[in-house]
Amino acid sequence: MTQVLIVGGGVVGAAIAYELSLVPGLEVILCDRDRLGQGSTGAALGVLMGAISQKKAKSRAWRLRQQSLQRYMTLIPELEAKLHCHLPRNDAGILKLCSLEENWSKWQGLAQIRQAQGFPLQLWSLDELRTRFPQLGRERISGAVFSGCDRQIQPRPLTEALLSAAQLQGAEVNWETEITHIEITTGDPGRCGQVMTQTGQQYEPDWLVIAAGLGTTLLTEQLQRAIAVGPVLGQALRYRLSHPFPERFPVVTGGDVHVVPLSEFECWVGATVEFPDSAGLVTADERLLEEVKEAAIALYPPLAEAEVIEQWSGLRPRPEGRSAPVIGRLENYENVLLATGHYRNGVLLAPATAIAIRDLIS
Repeated sequence: MTQVLIVGGGVVGAAIAYELSLVPGLEVILCDRDRLGQGSTGAALGVLMGAISQKKAKSRAWRLRQQSLQRYMTLIPELEAKLHCHLPRNDAGILKLCSLEENWSKWQGLAQIRQAQGFPLQLWSLDELRTRFPQLGRERISGAVFSGCDRQIQPRPLTEALLSAAQLQGAEVNWETEITHIEITTGDPGRCGQVMTQTGQQYEPDWLVIAAGLGTTLLTEQLQRAIAVGPVLGQALRYRLSHPFPERFPVVTGGDVHVVPLSEFECWVGATVEFPDSAGLVTADERLLEEVKEAAIALYPPLAEAEVIEQWSGLRPRPEGRSAPVIGRLENYENVLLATGHYRNGVLLAPATAIAIRDLIS
């Protein structure tokens, strides 16, 4: 058996564990220093903006999104069948309200490209938007773009399902298990040798996969090839409405703010984007959260009368000096793979990342 040790149990690590558990001949082990949902996955909104993202047709960013969208079409029913469960999500699509300042012809061009790619977008006029969803705000809006191919899925239940399904297929999952030492086997190229944890466990993996988000820097420093991944804070809110959402109401986005229906009467709203200060510290700014509230009310005016029932924040891992995410071999190592630094797209890109790691190993 070929042993693969995955460090990091967020949605990316969980997707990798599941995808590798489907490959015969692999012994899959996952370790995380925390519990499920304690990292950036626990603070994600799970909005899968793939087709509606303005990424160039031949770019790496679009290829990853396209592969993830295609895998999600099979992954969700696959997990539900294996686990006999329902993964909470919103399959009603994503609706982007476009401001007067946006280039409408650019959206028209994107719609033609996505149609040819098999991911059709619909362009709605203000009159059509009013007819379909009269509840939405239309002040300073030029029109709307609707993607029925995109969706939202709740990150924690998805991560739990991926790991449960991986365990059913023989994968081992170890929570509260921190990697304390990685032995380097010198050579050209080098190899990761023995890996030790604070609980006394020792592994000698054939492959080490680092999917540790903000923990990536410390781990790669031990391998003398530091990958700098810094925190970007995001704040979000949970609302309870006094009147229900319309039936099959999509995720609504505009100005980088999302209104994410969770049920008839509840939704998430978020999120802020807050960078560290000159000292490397990042703290929640109440003013930025107020701006998100105002923008969300402009998108969906009934939120003005809704009750905020929860407020939370989390740190997203953003690579420094390189594009997000970081996927591939660690420089000078033949058996260390990176699957990290997904910034704000961990849930969206988890399936494509898992496929990329699977292909590198097999």
